[in-house]
Amino acid sequence: MNYDEFFDIISKKDIKIDIKYIDKQESLGLNNEALFQLPLIALIILLLSKNSVKPRASEIGSLVGKLLEDVMLGFKGSSQLLGWSANLRIRTVTALQFLESVQLVIIDESNKKLSITKLGKKVIDKAFLYESDLSYNLALIERSYRNYCVDSKLDGELL
Repeated sequence: MNYDEFFDIISKKDIKIDIKYIDKQESLGLNNEALFQLPLIALIILLLSKNSVKPRASEIGSLVGKLLEDVMLGFKGSSQLLGWSANLRIRTVTALQFLESVQLVIIDESNKKLSITKLGKKVIDKAFLYESDLSYNLALIERSYRNYCVDSKLDGELL
């Protein structure tokens, strides 16, 4: 059955959908729960760990929040300040624990910075392999992280 056949058959049947009990929901942009999915957070952590400037484990929660604010349109100019979200930090720690347990990232004990393993690099490279919304948004996050690192370095040089 193709598209046209489907609608021809459906239009001949007496089918009604009662929508009087469906409440209208207005979207006011993304809320805090929209981006707090562990797989996305885990991919972002892998992405940051792959970079030549490795993030510290202690700052990964606020860093993920800041990068999501910078990249995702629903959070640009928002008063939600994801970098300070306790919920995001908890989920980031959970994602980091998962990545460590499956040996996709390791935390260097001497400086507490994240490093990606060979297996982790394969996973993040696979995410970039296909041209999709995921790879596009990960590329935006990667660029935002590079800009953040450059800004931090410049701020350090000015102090």
